[in-house]
Amino acid sequence: MMEFRTPVLPLRHEGLVVHDRPVIMLGSCFSDNIGRCLRDALFDVNVNPYGTLYNPASIASALGEIISCRRYGRGDLFMYEGRYHSFSHHSVFSGVSSESVLSGINSSICLAHEMLQSATVLCVTFGTAYVYRLADSGQVVSNCHKLPPSRFCRQAMAVDEIVGIWQPLVDRLLDFNPGIKIVFTVSPIRHLADGAHGNQLSKSTLLLAVDKLVSMNQDEAIYFPAYEIMMDDLRDYRFYAGDMTHPSDVAVAYIYDCFSKSFFDEDTIALARRCKKITRRLLHRPMSDDELSVRRFADSTREALDALLSTRPCLKRAVDKILIAR
Repeated sequence: MMEFRTPVLPLRHEGLVVHDRPVIMLGSCFSDNIGRCLRDALFDVNVNPYGTLYNPASIASALGEIISCRRYGRGDLFMYEGRYHSFSHHSVFSGVSSESVLSGINSSICLAHEMLQSATVLCVTFGTAYVYRLADSGQVVSNCHKLPPSRFCRQAMAVDEIVGIWQPLVDRLLDFNPGIKIVFTVSPIRHLADGAHGNQLSKSTLLLAVDKLVSMNQDEAIYFPAYEIMMDDLRDYRFYAGDMTHPSDVAVAYIYDCFSKSFFDEDTIALARRCKKITRRLLHRPMSDDELSVRRFADSTREALDALLSTRPCLKRAVDKILIAR
């Protein structure tokens, strides 16, 4: 039988990602996608504690601040159009009260610092090699927060520049947590503001930089081929969302399946499936007006959850996050 695809085979790192050790996800919205899948399977995952970040310089800055557990103050914020913002954070942290913004930022950094100390895996996803700098200071910003374009200058990072920022940070991370593994990925989400060719140049820069970092840290760093799975394995617009740049839900599920086969052992795969069923029940919205059936469903969900936690108490923090979010 002829094969009409070029499948990308799973890596052989089974047992690296487990339920009883934290996983940290940093980077582009692809990190959000895989992080959401891990969260639904009740892994103890911290997804983008600075919000979605795209370029290697901003991701490196965030990781360095998490390691040092930096505390932000009023001077680190600016106000624009009635809201306080941080140039180091996504706009999900912005707000009308500087106190609440700082509380959210510092709480998120503190939690990420705590989890990074015992994490087995840090997943880093680079989205673009282009950075925006403040025109007056040269500071790289993670988010422009819709300020006038004249406030910024845009430039492409070079391979050696990315490696020069990240290699000292890898050394620092390994001093902080000697047992951690770094899984680098390049986001398959296309950035077409510069056209198809500009996007390819950007992705090529990221791929070369990651390849160099992995070769320099062969015992600690792994490359997961999310980009190649999307470009070479799926390779069809039916696997894209309506904007023709983001992977569809089906594509995300397929890449996550490749991720799980690469980094989960058989016991973890089985537990993840069981956990996902519990999550679906916890997030279920009853459509029936029959109070008895609704109560029975809630009771059976509670029984299933209690049975799970009785054998896997390490799942409690992940369950609590689901309960808070629903």
